Amino acid sequence: MGFLDISNVTKAYGNTEVLHHVDISVEEGEFLVLVGPSGCGKSTLLNMIAGLESITSGDVSIKGRVVNGVHPSKRNIAMVFQSYALYPNMTVGQNMTFGLEMHGVPKAERDKALADVAALLQITPLLDRKPGQLSGGQRQRVAMGRALVRNPDVFLFDEPLSNLDAKLRVDMRTEIKKLHEKLKTTIVYVTHDQIEAMTLSTRIAVMYNGYVQQLGTPKEIYDTPTNLFVAGFMGSPSMNLLPVEVTMIDGVPHAVTTDADGAPLHLRLHQQTLSEWAGRKIILGIRPEAITDPEGADRASSCIIPMTNRVSVTEPAGSDTFATMTLAGQDSIARMRADASVGPGEMFEFAINMEKAVAFDPETERRIVP
Repeated sequence: MGFLDISNVTKAYGNTEVLHHVDISVEEGEFLVLVGPSGCGKSTLLNMIAGLESITSGDVSIKGRVVNGVHPSKRNIAMVFQSYALYPNMTVGQNMTFGLEMHGVPKAERDKALADVAALLQITPLLDRKPGQLSGGQRQRVAMGRALVRNPDVFLFDEPLSNLDAKLRVDMRTEIKKLHEKLKTTIVYVTHDQIEAMTLSTRIAVMYNGYVQQLGTPKEIYDTPTNLFVAGFMGSPSMNLLPVEVTMIDGVPHAVTTDADGAPLHLRLHQQTLSEWAGRKIILGIRPEAITDPEGADRASSCIIPMTNRVSVTEPAGSDTFATMTLAGQDSIARMRADASVGPGEMFEFAINMEKAVAFDPETERRIVP
């Protein structure tokens, strides 16, 4: 049993079930991120943990206590909202300690908790200001501080960075990560941003259509996606997903695809077990960083395959250069070194790390396990 257990939980509105038999066990000190596109059920699940939404069936337990039907104020959880939800007529200090005051915590204890958390978040100079006098990043720190002063069992974050500009989002992401590593708090964090999910979490639950598609570490999710949805959703740019046919050459399985001019390409498959798929079609998944220039290829890989193809678009991105080409009749992206000499319209010799390629069954859309 975990610190927070979500056991066979469903949510229905009338006859429409929007969350289907969710099972997640969160250990104490873990940072779980619920990620998925809008409407996948992640915020609904978070609200059910918080007690803001009722549970249709199943159980939510915190520290071994089933909290179905328990009022949010009695669950010892703290929630940080996307909108910050600060009282505009109160000072920062009053906003942060209001919940403690409502719970009858003595003033001396409130003041100490406020001072400790304000120092931790570096907002001590802001305590006498009103929310309207703060920047977006400062308001987010205050909202986090209001949660921290309560010292809850579980912190719940509902897309807390989505209202911030791109640079501030990155900065606040780092602050949340540092805060978690320092305090070892138990966090459940909702986002639609898969970069946030990868960088913040100890584990990720990828959600789609009310189902948990995959639950695992960031590395597991990224390297071995369980199905085509996870493969396409996680990663930026997303995984290249190529319809290919498996053929045998000298007893070794190869993927047959086509280049930009429609000429056949034969890519040696690293998984010998794919010989069972000879003569059948699969979806071959290759991350952009596994397709690069020869000088940038992984020297430790035993399966680097050369491939010449025509480049249609190049996108310099500072530390990398992205090159778009056509494979299997669709745009595919390679991620190369910043100084790779490649231009649109040119033929270029790429190097593909086939050790990183994953295969999917086109009918079930699930990964073919070696």
